[in-house]
Amino acid sequence: MSTAAEPATAHPALSRRRELGATSARSLLLTVLGEFVLPRTDAVWTQVLIDVLGGLGVESKSARQALARTAAEGLLVSDRAGRRVRWALSDQGRRLLSDGAARIYGFGAEAGQWDGRWLVLLISVPEARRQLRHRLRTRLAWAGLGSPAPGVWLTPDPTKQDEVADVVADLELTGVTSSFVGPFGVIGAERQVVEQAWNLSEVEAAYEEFLDAFSCAEPSDPLDVLTHQIHLVHAWRRFPFLDPKLPGELLPAGWAGARAAELFDTLHARWDQGAQAHWLRLVATAT
Repeated sequence: MSTAAEPATAHPALSRRRELGATSARSLLLTVLGEFVLPRTDAVWTQVLIDVLGGLGVESKSARQALARTAAEGLLVSDRAGRRVRWALSDQGRRLLSDGAARIYGFGAEAGQWDGRWLVLLISVPEARRQLRHRLRTRLAWAGLGSPAPGVWLTPDPTKQDEVADVVADLELTGVTSSFVGPFGVIGAERQVVEQAWNLSEVEAAYEEFLDAFSCAEPSDPLDVLTHQIHLVHAWRRFPFLDPKLPGELLPAGWAGARAAELFDTLHARWDQGAQAHWLRLVATAT
């Protein structure tokens, strides 16, 4: 997999990043497509995407490989005008990025009052079927479920029952899965179960890292605004997977996720107009 190289002068918002530094070219490309191509119908010349990714530290060869790979996956379509190529999102690409945008931009919204009920799954997958276990773990974690013990998955959001049922059916595990919905019993403590099911310390550390990276970010020119906006959205993209979005009653006091969500919303709104305007200038210049 091609990876993005750090530019010679580190981006000011990224000086203390850890995981955010080892970012694949394709992953950054998807962020650019979702932020600037998805809202429009016009195709974009290759050079625009190469230049924008170059400003993020991605070498031209890696950017072209990312474009080719994303097209091979059916997310992009291309057409040629002489020796030049332009790219547009396929229907599949639009669906994927639209779903991702809804999850990313809606993720920071405050949850409603929790009714105290849990959805609990009992799923039996043999240890030998490691690939299936990995797919199940990945998809249930993306849905916000945690696993306090082998074969047990749960979430304090029973409204996810249909989503989880689709995952189980898609993986052909319906016959070995049982589900329960109800309040916590008198034995044990909910917070203890939360500690067993999710590593909230790790999640909070990631939020603190996000806050450290972007709290003092002040882009100085239109290109810098565009670059900051891409890095901001790209950094935020991982939290819907990391954070199970538990009710406030189950979270530690002073949860950093609330402050991080507020910062993301504030900075995204502050930089959006300038970033979009500079993107349009780049597209117009390349036409």
